[in-house]
Amino acid sequence: MSLAEREEISRGLAAGESIRAIAGALGRSPSTVSREVSRNGGVRLYRAARADQQAWARAARPKACKLAGHPVLRAIVEDKLQRRWSPQQIAGWLKLAYPRLPEMQVSHEGIYRTLYVQSRGALRKELTRYLRTGRAIRRPKGVRLPDGRGGRPNTLHISERPPEVEDRAVPGHWEGDLVFGKGMSPVATLVERSTRYLMLVALPAGNHQADAVADALAAAITTLPQQLAKSLTWDLGHEMAQHQRFTVATGVQVYFCDPKSPWQRGSNENTNGLLRQYLPRRLDFRTLTQADLDAIAQELNERPRQTLKFKTPSQALAEVLR
Repeated sequence: MSLAEREEISRGLAAGESIRAIAGALGRSPSTVSREVSRNGGVRLYRAARADQQAWARAARPKACKLAGHPVLRAIVEDKLQRRWSPQQIAGWLKLAYPRLPEMQVSHEGIYRTLYVQSRGALRKELTRYLRTGRAIRRPKGVRLPDGRGGRPNTLHISERPPEVEDRAVPGHWEGDLVFGKGMSPVATLVERSTRYLMLVALPAGNHQADAVADALAAAITTLPQQLAKSLTWDLGHEMAQHQRFTVATGVQVYFCDPKSPWQRGSNENTNGLLRQYLPRRLDFRTLTQADLDAIAQELNERPRQTLKFKTPSQALAEVLR
């Protein structure tokens, strides 16, 4: 819901209009407007600016997982899963067993998400074997099973990265992605987590199939000193289906993020935003050479960053190498 819509709600409430009338004027469901008002002070205390601010605060990522913060509830859920109860059965039983204790209740969807999104850090992935399907990956209804094309066998989840990656204390851990220009022309971006140093990798003839990406990234990584080539974090794009080929060539282990979780590669995402000043979407990246990309990366690496206390990534990298 936008701030303008919240302002219309606030004006309508002040004028004494009903929730249904306000919802009709906005083209929204009455239940949507009702929930918006009730969670932000009710009819008498609702204020648009404050409601908008609170909505953004609630939407902040990453969100805390209920099971991670309630060990007693987590233990109950784990016990029921090991007894082969379904998440829906567990959620329904919790409502009956603890009707007046909402903190001891969790939805079946919350259990599924905690099982299949391991970065939430609550339920062990091994518990999925107790589910009726036993599947380790969740698929939406109606989606057929993969036929092998674009698969990523033997992947490591981001939660399995060494602790040194998370705290950025040790250099050599990279985040990667593809950025696309006109006509789906791609360029690979690599950002070092501790120094924010950027490398841009041209892909031959704009080819972003898995073999081409693995070979291009391996050629770039092998130019680095050994202490700067330790791990790579990537999203779930099929372009990294040949991650094992890349690891064999470089010795760099690849870790994969959760689906639709760009904040798990925050350094890379932020740098890609800066990169759009040089590589706008309307530009065909196939017209650029590796030398062109190196010049762009050098200019970005010589711009001071607030997160580095206004050092440049090049300076930070030089200090690491010294």
